[in-house]
Amino acid sequence: MRKPSGYRIERDSMGELRVPADALWGAQTQRAVENFPISGLRMPAEFIAALGLIKAAAATVNSDLGYLDKPRLRAIRAAAMRVAENELDSHFPIDVFQTGSGTSSNMNANEVIATLASRESGIAVHANDHVNMGQSSNDVVPSAIHVAATLAIAGQLLPALKHLRSVIRKRAKTLAKVVKTGRTHLMDAMPLTMAQELGGWAAQIDSAIERIGDSAKRLRQLALGGTAVGTGINADPRFAKAMAAELTRIGGVRFDVASDFFAALSAQDDAVEMSGQLNALACALMKISNDLRWMNSGPLAGLGEIALPALQPGSSIMPGKVNPVIPEAVCMVCAQVIGNHASITAAGASGNFQLNVMLPLVAHNLLQSIRLLGNASRQLADAAIAGFSVNQQAISAAVVRNPVLVTALNPVIGYAKGAVIAKQAYAEGRPLLEVAREATELSEKELRKLLDPLALTKGGIAGAR
Repeated sequence: MRKPSGYRIERDSMGELRVPADALWGAQTQRAVENFPISGLRMPAEFIAALGLIKAAAATVNSDLGYLDKPRLRAIRAAAMRVAENELDSHFPIDVFQTGSGTSSNMNANEVIATLASRESGIAVHANDHVNMGQSSNDVVPSAIHVAATLAIAGQLLPALKHLRSVIRKRAKTLAKVVKTGRTHLMDAMPLTMAQELGGWAAQIDSAIERIGDSAKRLRQLALGGTAVGTGINADPRFAKAMAAELTRIGGVRFDVASDFFAALSAQDDAVEMSGQLNALACALMKISNDLRWMNSGPLAGLGEIALPALQPGSSIMPGKVNPVIPEAVCMVCAQVIGNHASITAAGASGNFQLNVMLPLVAHNLLQSIRLLGNASRQLADAAIAGFSVNQQAISAAVVRNPVLVTALNPVIGYAKGAVIAKQAYAEGRPLLEVAREATELSEKELRKLLDPLALTKGGIAGAR
């Protein structure tokens, strides 16, 4: 019923309510809009798409099981797939900070799909009786979190991490003979090659990919079929298995039935575990980004080992200044992900008896972390690591002046004498080789062999190669 003032009247079990005339949602969504004007943050697009996939799959399964007629199946499935393709995101207005079960968002999907299906088909499609058939918000929302996160990890994050790893390894191959000063405690240490340094970064990404892939196996388990409290009330016993199979078919990623519905509804342990892996990845990316920032520092008063691509002016007052903007952005992403994990951890601990009551927060933070890390990894690869140049002169000069190279002489002259030589070389600003030649009986040829920086990057005992 449309009104000239721009709204229509909708009804639910609590009575009548005004709803914007052009909105596809109904009364329960509108109540949530009015109840939760809190953050202005809406549920993530990936989560909305997952709701659409679940509703489309449920219509198919309920029809196959004989509970839903074919005309309503076709109408619901067509509308639900439009939701899954994010065509109707503007009709999902509910704030993230809503009812902890996410019931408002589930009903939002039910109402939008029912309204659109009814209009397009001319058949009465009911939000609860038809679109939500065999389901409860309590099993739909946890499942939507798992579906959305699984698809985002498979389609966005893991490809981005594999790309980043590939770019790092490609750069490392070109830097195999570039010897630089190692640093521990931000102080000069024994030399290594830049290829070895970048190899450490690639290994961190390798580990992240492996950890995320392992946790994803548990994230693929779905609560669908558990309905209200885990007993499966109002759902056909065949529903859960059929839903996992149908979501596998239309989602393109394998999904399984949860091993225990009571755990799947009341706990978010799998989401917390995945968030922990994203947290570890954030730590790795922040380490890599800060290494790049330090290596790029200067260009005159810092380390000046590399020059990151100049992407934009770095100061509104200092002409010519260029900043390491990509690593800085990645560090901010990592800080956000670390904060998201803290919130997800608290949310995951907020299960009471048969239901977790912070599901929308888990959905928002987990999906944001996946999206941020995927995008940041690609930018770090393409706009920073792929294009940095190496300041060979500065790197070589620092290596030659490094008194810590005397460590290679320990097996020959002993630690104590080596310490004296190192301190003298540093105090007098002289090359280590020159001081060692005066303080030992070793010839210059022997010293050059023992103190060869590239040879020292291969480990073992100097002179024994």
